[in-house]
Amino acid sequence: MAAANGSSDLYSEMEVDAFRRLFPLRYHEQHLLKSVRPDARKLGSARDTTLALGAVASAEGSALAKIGSTTMLAAIKMEIMTPTVECPDEGSIAIEFHMPPICSPLVRPGRPAEAASVISKQLSDTILSSGMIDLKELCLVGGKAAWMAYLDIYCLDADGSLFDAALLSTVAAFSHLNIPVVSLNEDGRIVLVSEDNIQLKLEKQPVNTEKRKLKLNSPPFSLTCLLHKNYILADPTAEEESIMETAVTVVLDSSYQLVSLYKPGGPVHAHTSVIQDCVALAKRRVKELQSVLNEAISDMEVE
Repeated sequence: MAAANGSSDLYSEMEVDAFRRLFPLRYHEQHLLKSVRPDARKLGSARDTTLALGAVASAEGSALAKIGSTTMLAAIKMEIMTPTVECPDEGSIAIEFHMPPICSPLVRPGRPAEAASVISKQLSDTILSSGMIDLKELCLVGGKAAWMAYLDIYCLDADGSLFDAALLSTVAAFSHLNIPVVSLNEDGRIVLVSEDNIQLKLEKQPVNTEKRKLKLNSPPFSLTCLLHKNYILADPTAEEESIMETAVTVVLDSSYQLVSLYKPGGPVHAHTSVIQDCVALAKRRVKELQSVLNEAISDMEVE
């Protein structure tokens, strides 16, 4: 009898899986009618989120962020550059988002993913417009030398809400960033000071005598929501994104001020009331992400 029940359960699971593959929208809509999702989340709930700082030892700042299965690795390298004539007392930030073939079966070797360039620009626009980083803090000698921060984000697993996870890893990497020590060499040029010869170099003319943190002002966080009929789904998975095409991404700073709002398209119209609901969900999410970031920073300080 037990064997018969086991076979029946297995057959039932196979039927559900087949229905999910053949009629994915109907499968998800059956769950939406019960205000629940296939992974047992409520419609407005985000997936479990984890953050680890210092994931790349060779980088000046790095972080590994996970939202559900979506995984991002962000790393920052600092280089000295000559500032532009237009902004002689400011440094620069260059952000590049990468989607290697390992992150998704939809990404083919040798073919850059279209989403990568879009997310790169979104991240750059968000970081600069949020005012999180004062570029003047990256200046070393006005008109002569400043820091260029190269940030690379690698998507290791693309299971939905890519921008949200990429932005979280970006903010975390800058939170972990230690700006290197630099000094003037015999030719009057600013050079990096290695750990081996730090005392020798600092006997000359230090520009900054020790590694320092970059001050972050109201870091931005985001929440992507899917709109389907009268439903709003927070933090969608890749499967949900492939079925329900209308997405809205709300970016708020840590003071809950709106930084930006992205709606790339889709058949569902985003009325004012819907946007307000998305913003309300984003405010709750920002609080959660701030807590995750603060916990990761505390863990790093203990280590």
